[in-house]
Amino acid sequence: MNEQVYTNYRLQLPDQELRGTLVVRDGKIADIQPGIVNIGKNGNGDYLMPGLIELHTDNLEKCMSPRPSVKWPLEAAATYHDRDLISAGITTVCDAIGVGDIKPGSNRMSHFRPMIDIILEGQKAGRFTADHRLHLRCELSYDQVCDVASEYSDHPLLSLISVMDHTPGQRQFVDVKRYTEYYMGKYGFSAQEMENFVKMRRDLQHKYAEKNRKSITQLTQEKNISLATHDDATVQHIQEAVENGAAIAEFPTTLDAAKTAHKSGLKVLMGSPNLVLGGSHSGNISAMELIQKDLVDILSSDYVPHSLLQSIFVIANQLRKPIYEAMRLVTSNPAKAINLFHERGSLEVGKQADLITVHDDGVVPRITSVIRKGQRVA
Repeated sequence: MNEQVYTNYRLQLPDQELRGTLVVRDGKIADIQPGIVNIGKNGNGDYLMPGLIELHTDNLEKCMSPRPSVKWPLEAAATYHDRDLISAGITTVCDAIGVGDIKPGSNRMSHFRPMIDIILEGQKAGRFTADHRLHLRCELSYDQVCDVASEYSDHPLLSLISVMDHTPGQRQFVDVKRYTEYYMGKYGFSAQEMENFVKMRRDLQHKYAEKNRKSITQLTQEKNISLATHDDATVQHIQEAVENGAAIAEFPTTLDAAKTAHKSGLKVLMGSPNLVLGGSHSGNISAMELIQKDLVDILSSDYVPHSLLQSIFVIANQLRKPIYEAMRLVTSNPAKAINLFHERGSLEVGKQADLITVHDDGVVPRITSVIRKGQRVA
């Protein structure tokens, strides 16, 4: 019998903090009791909480291209990505793979198949430490997006499909001037090139977006795949999401959209970088403002894996909430959203022992160990 004992920890249970002892046996949580014992790992009052669950990160793309002109070997990039996540306390992740892009010929247009393949290969080979799932991010103006989504709809790792529309003048970039400044800086466009780019984006949306949205919606309903919308900005966007059977509203950009999503039963997902930085880098609604109004259900690290843990402590400190309450946004709630809560996402007897221990000195919380299926991995 393989057994580990963790004692003198501040155990973050679903509805309370308990200073006590947790026993892991054969990869599962076997017992939770108040009090301190004389065996096992003594946490000296540090936190012990469930492993974090991430639904939307494109960190793999960053590992593949750490500089604009660099293409890192894919196998190594995937391994780096996995270690980035596990060191950040993320034990379950939905890797967000972009299908289609706003710029023809980009790496995202050609790399999504190898990225999906390397995730599956790594899982099968036991190369990864975190549990990797697949999140298809479908750009609706991409002419082939429905064919790709259909091709991967029975993929063994597929847990989530989201639909995106990055056309200038709406959703994330209502302000076309801000959109122009952002992409001129990103791609080095001249004024004329930028004007042509905006026209192209609008033409592609007009030609493909609505047709593709309907097709992907039908696919997710037929295959019983969780559907998320992206950058909803208006009440009408949320009404459309509800009609399409969406379960998650990712990164709503306005208070009205977030309010309507929450009222309609959609799980509202916001970015933890937004919380750590104190606002949106795109000039949209502040995640903290929505959390203060109790309108956020899930947090995602998006492009900074380590921000996920830090965001829990930001919320707890600024709103004077207990850690066990703040952590639901990164543990139990995302687990429920992709139908994994029966086996992970909380400290309960019988659940998989995906755990993290955390020391907080009041500056930045530090992970001191990561346990996956009962075994220490970081």
